[in-house]
Amino acid sequence: MLRVVIIGYGEMFTNLIAGTLDANCEIVGVFRKEMAKYNPIIRKIKDIIYPSLDHNYIKSYNLPEIDAGGVNTKKFKKALIKLNPDIILVGSWGERIKKEIYDIPKIAAINVHPSLLPKYRGPNPYYWVIRNGEQTTGVSFHLIDNDYDTGAILAQEEIKIYPSDTGKTLKERTVLTARGVVCELLKDLSEDIIIPLTQAEEKSTYYSHPCDYELDFKKSAEENYAKIRAIYPWDEAYFYHNVAILSALPQGTEICENKSKYTEAGTVVDFNADNKTIDVLCGDGKILRIRCEHLKKYDRPFTKIYLSREIKTGCIV
Repeated sequence: MLRVVIIGYGEMFTNLIAGTLDANCEIVGVFRKEMAKYNPIIRKIKDIIYPSLDHNYIKSYNLPEIDAGGVNTKKFKKALIKLNPDIILVGSWGERIKKEIYDIPKIAAINVHPSLLPKYRGPNPYYWVIRNGEQTTGVSFHLIDNDYDTGAILAQEEIKIYPSDTGKTLKERTVLTARGVVCELLKDLSEDIIIPLTQAEEKSTYYSHPCDYELDFKKSAEENYAKIRAIYPWDEAYFYHNVAILSALPQGTEICENKSKYTEAGTVVDFNADNKTIDVLCGDGKILRIRCEHLKKYDRPFTKIYLSREIKTGCIV
């Protein structure tokens, strides 16, 4: 039975735990982000008063937690050596893991990345694959080396991207896929030798943290719709109307044909205050019907009033 240590946070972290248990491996230690993020006293208080989903998940399976201030600390290294793991699994972790740590497990230290590496290295590929109009993405399990997302690949699985996908829905499917892949990978590692596949650097792409959420109606309706879907649920795309900033929500937003007399991109061709929608003509001649709210949360109760009083057909946003 493989002895496994799991590092991470969020849905990918908990699905790695689930997949490891599915493979009948022994989880000898887990390390969640909160252990490194908070002072030990504050974290213990938080765990009692407002426990995270990660904390509750770990406790539900009575898994042993590693108590350290980070993955590269002497305390963490000492704990790893004592646990003597065969495998380290990492899911969602921003800290670069040093060689002296990832060399400790007897078999391998493995990271899971939510894209088909070597494409879309970097943070939040969920956002970028939707933003760039990709039709497929995937999940990759690779060896950890001294750089981000560059290690040799052990397993991959492709995932279809649907036209209605948001960052949220794509992530939900991806982490569930990761659960199945890690289960099979651990079974294979316990029974056989897997030859890692070196990544093709000439095919690699890297994207940094998402930014620039403002809609540009000179671009196509599809490009703007992709931006709206891609950033949800981490943030909201937005656009300006006079001095107001309106957020664009993926639920209720759709692309329509232009049956109006207007031809200039950015023109409001129709609106519905009750449904909180504004129809805006885009650069490709199609209409983006946007389900909107005031960007500032405390203004949101007044969105209907604002739309009914301030929005006019023929105005430019």
